[in-house]
Amino acid sequence: MTPTEIAPEKRERAGKRELTGKRALVTGGSRGIGAAIVRQLREAGAEVLTTARSAAGAVPEGVTFVEADVRTRAGAETLAAAAQDVLGGVDILVNNAGGAGPFRHTADIPDEEWQDQLDLNYLASVRLDALLAPAMREQRSGTIVHVSSAATPFTPPPFLHYTAAKAALENYSRGLALELAPFGVRVNIVSPGRTETPGGEATRDAWARMVPGTGADNGGVPLGRVGRPDDIADAVLFLVSERASWVTGNILTVDGGEFPRG
Repeated sequence: MTPTEIAPEKRERAGKRELTGKRALVTGGSRGIGAAIVRQLREAGAEVLTTARSAAGAVPEGVTFVEADVRTRAGAETLAAAAQDVLGGVDILVNNAGGAGPFRHTADIPDEEWQDQLDLNYLASVRLDALLAPAMREQRSGTIVHVSSAATPFTPPPFLHYTAAKAALENYSRGLALELAPFGVRVNIVSPGRTETPGGEATRDAWARMVPGTGADNGGVPLGRVGRPDDIADAVLFLVSERASWVTGNILTVDGGEFPRG
């Protein structure tokens, strides 16, 4: 199969447009994994609104882009208001925005960088969930996906502030799933491994500079390659679809087998 061909099962799935009538909000959707999630949700029939701190690239036709900084409460409130104005509400929320760095030895990380990592990788999701989940509870349906990291349980020291924030996100997600399950709202986590994105490449390069011999090649990936944004988007699409209607409170690790969880 050439790179431009689409696998038959994906063509069949796309033809079903299984998310027709659903309204989706994706944070960090202007590039990399977020852009792939936005495109796949749109191709599956959802009406999609996405956001980033700045427009880093063109969004697919029919997708609405709102500039907002999810690290702040004001940014979360801007997005919640836009979702109501543009979509009339939300059925699918994908908290994808995140990022690691700058990289330092743990004792050298200042308070403001700890706070920035918590705001971006943890509290951004908490705030947006708090604004949008009540309406999901009221309509007794909805799906929330938080994007974490496959490296979280292994706490690589150069970005311990990042993995600590993601660990908090995972713990919070499991509790939120239990709270919302009686109302028909599902909450799950996708944890990507090494993925071909600008942010991912920068992270691996920085890690390799701090800890020589790590982060730079694919030798530790059992399936023999770095992931692609669509690998992660496939997992998100499954979790927000009816095919995962009996799945909540789970972590779906998509990493080529590099970081197995017990």
